[in-house]
Amino acid sequence: MKKSLLRAAAPVLLAFSLARPGAAQVRPSLPLPPNAGTVPAAEDSMQVQLELLPDSLVVAPVDSSKLLWMRTPPELRDLVGDRIMCFETDVPHAFNPSVLAFVRLFTERQRGYTQRVLERENLYFPLFEKYLTKYNLPTDLKYLAVVESALIPTAKSRVGATGLWQFMGPTANDLRLRRDDWVDERMNPEKATEAACKHLRYLYGVFHDWELVLAAYNWGAGNMQRVLRRTGKKTYWDVHANLPAETRNYVPTFTAIMYAMKYAKEHQLHSPTLRYQYAETMDTLQLGGHAFDLTRLARACGYPDSMTLMRQNPELRKPWLPEGYRPYTVQLPAAVRPALALVDRATLFDYCRPPAELPTLLAPRPVRISGVEPFPTRTLLANGAPREATPDEQPRYRRLRHTVRRGETIASVAARYEVSQAQVRRWNELRKGQPLTPRRQLVLFVPLPPTAPTETSAVASAARRPATMESRAPQVGKVGVLRTTPLIATSTAEDPTAPEPTKPERGSRSGAKATRSENTEVVRATAPDTAEPAAEEYVVRRGDFLEKIGRERGITVAQLMAWNNLSSVAVMPGQKILLHAPAQTDDAPPTAALATAQPTRTASSASASRTEPTSKVLPPKVYLVQPGDTLYNISRRYQGVTVEKLRRLNNLKSDDVKPGQKLLVAS
Repeated sequence: MKKSLLRAAAPVLLAFSLARPGAAQVRPSLPLPPNAGTVPAAEDSMQVQLELLPDSLVVAPVDSSKLLWMRTPPELRDLVGDRIMCFETDVPHAFNPSVLAFVRLFTERQRGYTQRVLERENLYFPLFEKYLTKYNLPTDLKYLAVVESALIPTAKSRVGATGLWQFMGPTANDLRLRRDDWVDERMNPEKATEAACKHLRYLYGVFHDWELVLAAYNWGAGNMQRVLRRTGKKTYWDVHANLPAETRNYVPTFTAIMYAMKYAKEHQLHSPTLRYQYAETMDTLQLGGHAFDLTRLARACGYPDSMTLMRQNPELRKPWLPEGYRPYTVQLPAAVRPALALVDRATLFDYCRPPAELPTLLAPRPVRISGVEPFPTRTLLANGAPREATPDEQPRYRRLRHTVRRGETIASVAARYEVSQAQVRRWNELRKGQPLTPRRQLVLFVPLPPTAPTETSAVASAARRPATMESRAPQVGKVGVLRTTPLIATSTAEDPTAPEPTKPERGSRSGAKATRSENTEVVRATAPDTAEPAAEEYVVRRGDFLEKIGRERGITVAQLMAWNNLSSVAVMPGQKILLHAPAQTDDAPPTAALATAQPTRTASSASASRTEPTSKVLPPKVYLVQPGDTLYNISRRYQGVTVEKLRRLNNLKSDDVKPGQKLLVAS
């Protein structure tokens, strides 16, 4: 019987146990307040309902200023709100959670910041009130400088705004505040304050709302006008959500600073330990372009700190001004005037001359003793001591211009001129991977082949050797004998019938002179055959003229005109000019020296030398047309070429040519 009862009750007990947890998981409803029927919940500031979302551990996002508003005691909220709303001013003084958050910041957490501002309040606020009254602006705008710079005249922001009113460079230029390497008038309290009053008056004429004026002072008038135009709204608090974070907090910060400084005594911000600063009577000193050092003047006036006068003139970037600077007025305390009255202006300016402007002593020069040469130290070399002259260095690179053609790359241009791609990019300021555009001019420096030193340079270097090398004269004589011996031997070997030079008698001077003259003739006659320099050509560049080309190479204009058969001194870019006399043709009669030195030249060798030039066939000259070229310009660059000849060689029917076209200029 008992077993049957247990079997019947077991399903009932199981169902009951499963139903209990389900009822426990239902969220109970919150109890209503006793006066729920009379006072709406939305208007009750004493009750805050923060509900969790069902089945979630994340709290709904709450604004920090609103959260601080809800955590602030109602009595404090009402007290601060009543004080702010009772301000008799035209500047912004709205009270809301954002303003309350900054009020508690400046009166509770950042009390030290507010106390440092209170120390400088009596120093700058009288100056601010003077200029604000002059321009008919609300005097409470003086608190704007606290928001900007905390009343520090040399304050500088991370973006470059400087001074009490934090002017940027372009704004300072518009307001006629001078800036240079020595003075920055944005840090001058008087000039910057007057400029700020002009700027605020201009902004009020644009917006006619002081809240919008303050926002435009921080963010810019153009940015505020664009926001108002885009949103279609008219007030600051209507566009508050569309402003950047700094501008959103700017007006609440201004209102909170104004409240904290007006009610600093009620919040126990004043303290006997604070070092309050007060304005003192100032005097001026006109420099008139003289060099002046404020640190020396401070020491002369008896100040223990040499930078005391720098703090009276915060617009100076350096503690001294150079000679010849524009007329400048130094601000001095009136208490130092009796000390300065004891000396005249000339003595004062001489004493306060900067160390950089003082005359420097001349470098000591050692006494020279006859017959003794001093060791060439670096100081002596700088003072002009004799040194061993070095031969003139020849240029190692040649500058070229390359016109980019279609399809060319940096790699192909570098390979063509045998330079690296990095050099091409560096010479032409090209980025890595930047493509080349057709018809672009590239600057290239091509290395020149090493040239052997000529005879004249060797003789010149030998002449520049110091006197200490003269003791090695026998060695130089041996070299001269070795050089002249093969020349004489060669001339005698070519002509076995040449007469032997007669040996002079010992006592005969005329015989010795004759022998030296014969040797000299042989050397002079054979030198052109052994090392005859090739005629060098120069391509005229833009800006070149004959006088410049000749002056750089030691050649006269008459020589250049004679060597190149020029009828005038005018030259064209691209024209080739010979820098040496052209080689004599075989038809010209030989000189007497050449006939005397080489009497053994056979007819066969002469005929071979005449037939050698005629056996060669000269290739036709081709010219690549450049932008701006015409047939007339091209014909001027080549001697004996006319426009009609160019037409005939290239089968042209008109004078039109295109860049990149190839023309035959000689057949």
